[in-house]
Amino acid sequence: MLRRNFLKGAGIGVAASAVAAPAIAQSAPEINWRLTSSFPKSLDTIYGAAEVFAKYVSDATDGKFKIQVFPAGELAPGLEAANEVSKGTVEICHTCSYYYWGKDPAFAFGTAVPFGLNSRMQNAWMYHGGGIELMNEFYAGHNLFGLPCGNTGAQMGGWFRKEIKTVDDLKGVKMRIAGFAGKVMSGVGVVPQQIAGGEIYPALEKGTIDAAEWVGPYDDEKLGFYKVAPYYYYPGWWEGGAYLHIMINTEKWNSLPKNYQAIVWAAAQAANSDTQAKYDFLNPTALKKLAASGAQLRPYPQDVLEACFASAKAAYEEISASNAAFKKMYDAMSAVRADQYLWFQVSEHTFDTFMMNQQRKKAL
Repeated sequence: MLRRNFLKGAGIGVAASAVAAPAIAQSAPEINWRLTSSFPKSLDTIYGAAEVFAKYVSDATDGKFKIQVFPAGELAPGLEAANEVSKGTVEICHTCSYYYWGKDPAFAFGTAVPFGLNSRMQNAWMYHGGGIELMNEFYAGHNLFGLPCGNTGAQMGGWFRKEIKTVDDLKGVKMRIAGFAGKVMSGVGVVPQQIAGGEIYPALEKGTIDAAEWVGPYDDEKLGFYKVAPYYYYPGWWEGGAYLHIMINTEKWNSLPKNYQAIVWAAAQAANSDTQAKYDFLNPTALKKLAASGAQLRPYPQDVLEACFASAKAAYEEISASNAAFKKMYDAMSAVRADQYLWFQVSEHTFDTFMMNQQRKKAL
């Protein structure tokens, strides 16, 4: 008797499941997107962030939402990735927002701005201070929806053919440097050049440029810059915590089921964390290899940093006076920066400084 009742109840459950299946299927459609990266496949960190993101999306949807990743140049040139997504020729890209500085300086805040935030401060602003919403208010005007998807941490300050001892040594230097940082550098005499990652080494080798910044030790060592420009400067004050972004065509984003949108959010945030962890793990070994290969590590002289800081402040004031979107982002970022540096110098800085001193004393 009990067995018959159990089977009867189980049968009702099976029937109910069969009826419900179409509704479930409708909420998990099969979708195939193409993602165009701004980076070459050889850069497993930056390019790899898009692959990590795509894998999380596929795994979380049992393979129903697949995103195929293409390196720069296959679907679109590296510096045109977001433009193609905006036009709707590709569904999604993985790029640096500041590559599109020429369209509007406000794009810079999606990656990093000179003397701005470090990576943890960036995350605080974006995820809890309204930064993502503020950026998407701006991106919407370009038919894009964006999410952070990778961070390099504080970058290095670039490779130079000649040693930089004073501000005067920067005058006339042709330097590969992207976006807002190029404007700031031009204020101290540098001639900025915007060149995609895969084209930097040939330009340095041929003497088309005199200096170049890219990311940091791991990527820079892979690209071989030390062979043609031995002086390696730090810090990269223009990228204290440089974000990568996924940018999605607005119509494509709005067409996704809500559960797929949630998965994209989570996958991008996971890839964001994964990318910086990978850089933090790989950069120390790469820095040692670069030093052993002849790279000359140099801090920027104090007068160079001060001159660049003054140039940055002038640029912020100039652009804010004529660009309301830029000013809105700058004001929001500045408020976060003031509080974050107040907090970081209390505990983080004190702890790190003590531990670094122990390392110098060979106590670690």
